[in-house]
Amino acid sequence: MSTKHLSMSYAPNTIEHLGAKMYSRIPNALAELIANAYDADSENVNITLTDINGVRSICVEDDGMGMTFDEINNKFLLIGRKRRNTHFVEITPKGRKVTGRKGLGKLALFGIGHHMKIISCKGGEQVEFDLDWDDIKKQSTGIYNPLFNITKCDDQKHGVTIILTDLNRVTSFKAGELAASLSRLFSLFDNNFKVTVRLNDESPISIDQKLRYQDISRQFEWIFPQDADGLEVQFKFEKAEYVVGEIFSTEKPIKPDFRGITLFAHGRLVNVPEFFGVSESSHAYSYLTGWLNVDFVDELPEDVISTDRQSLNWDISETLALKTYLQQIVRNIERNWREKRKEERRKTIRKEAKINTKNWYSTLSKKVRGSVKTVVESIENSEIPAKDCAKIIEKLHELAPEFASYHWRDLHPEIQEASRDYYIDKNYYIALHEALKRYHSAVKTKSSAAETDRDLYQKVLGEPPKRNPHLCVTKKYQNDSTCRVTQNTFNNIEEGQRWMSVGAWTGFRNPLSHEEIQILKSSTLITEQDCLDCLSILSHLFKRIEEADLITPPSE
Repeated sequence: MSTKHLSMSYAPNTIEHLGAKMYSRIPNALAELIANAYDADSENVNITLTDINGVRSICVEDDGMGMTFDEINNKFLLIGRKRRNTHFVEITPKGRKVTGRKGLGKLALFGIGHHMKIISCKGGEQVEFDLDWDDIKKQSTGIYNPLFNITKCDDQKHGVTIILTDLNRVTSFKAGELAASLSRLFSLFDNNFKVTVRLNDESPISIDQKLRYQDISRQFEWIFPQDADGLEVQFKFEKAEYVVGEIFSTEKPIKPDFRGITLFAHGRLVNVPEFFGVSESSHAYSYLTGWLNVDFVDELPEDVISTDRQSLNWDISETLALKTYLQQIVRNIERNWREKRKEERRKTIRKEAKINTKNWYSTLSKKVRGSVKTVVESIENSEIPAKDCAKIIEKLHELAPEFASYHWRDLHPEIQEASRDYYIDKNYYIALHEALKRYHSAVKTKSSAAETDRDLYQKVLGEPPKRNPHLCVTKKYQNDSTCRVTQNTFNNIEEGQRWMSVGAWTGFRNPLSHEEIQILKSSTLITEQDCLDCLSILSHLFKRIEEADLITPPSE
């Protein structure tokens, strides 16, 4: 029998591709250490950024279980050690579900620096060793033997400290930005797992869920799984109840990096913000963000999380079903957002304009109402700032106010005073009746005549009898030397004032006085339009009477 055997070894460039090439951003690299600390049941993780005279380093210290020499050798230094051979999720002594899976996280730091010092304390033993990127690359055998030192320590001391030096970074550290970035990579920060970031001797910044969206002002929210039913999602996803989180919108467009829905599993990022293949042509997607926990994807038999934890493998049946469900969620939220935003914007604009549009529309004629409503809704649905919209609608309201048909007649003030309240109450007959009475009283008062019916107009208006006092409605124009109108025209206007007055009295005052209002209403002989037309005539006649001069013939 042959003694030959197959063997597999790794080349140093494998570590380069899994570490240095995959993790070039500090937040993503440090996230691996935070996850390790969480899996080790740490309660506190302190990240210290040191930048003194351009010399920079990063120290990550946790108070987790720590590692013994053997655990370091058999677990930490074993590249690609799988923590799970099946879909079973390991539970830590404190009841946490382990987030690690591939055993590649420790390589992440080589993406941001070339040298790291690891100090681990456990069971009264402290192990200190160094990993140097340049030394690792020199190894041609695929085996690296870092130098180490073992000393005694307090039995109660436990945890791991990693100090990263020889950084690739050339720009200065910004602790606030790093804290915010880390907050977007996890959903597991709470009172039992605290992480802080500090620059030099500055006060530490605590990382929590709120920090993730601290600069984003929320407008509408959708909480899952509760709000899924309200969105009337048609696709029946069996694990919908396990999709937990919140999606929300903002009043102003969000920065591109924040747009989309982030997916987490067991508290760790598994899919960067996106809309899962839904067309983003609608500007609505510039306002939507949020996160969802989909823990079950980390418990599937097949590992569907990419090594850099930026995306899921959407090509298997379980994740494809999730994607279909999320697409429908996104589309429904987009529609729901439009409705909510439209209503909220409408409320804001109307509050700013101080106009009750419902009441306003109800006072307009059908034709006018349709046009005004179309214009108002177009303004409300535009991208014009709400305050500017309010001003535009205020101007439109000035042009077409409540009871626009009445307003546009520009009636004489006396006619308005006599008829307005009745017109608004749709008592068109009474409005017209009162306006006629007001006009009649004005003619009677100004002429000092005793007549009480249409004979009044025949007596004091038109070409007067030689012996009777009369009202001359064109006198001031006849006295104007610049007016070149003929006397015949003046006479026609005087006669017109008489016969229009008699006609208004005969055509409206008499029927209103002798017929029951209900009968007139049912007959539609006198409509709203008739009322307005007559009010306009009376306004013209009233203006003439207001300008009239009382002429008293000389005694014979």
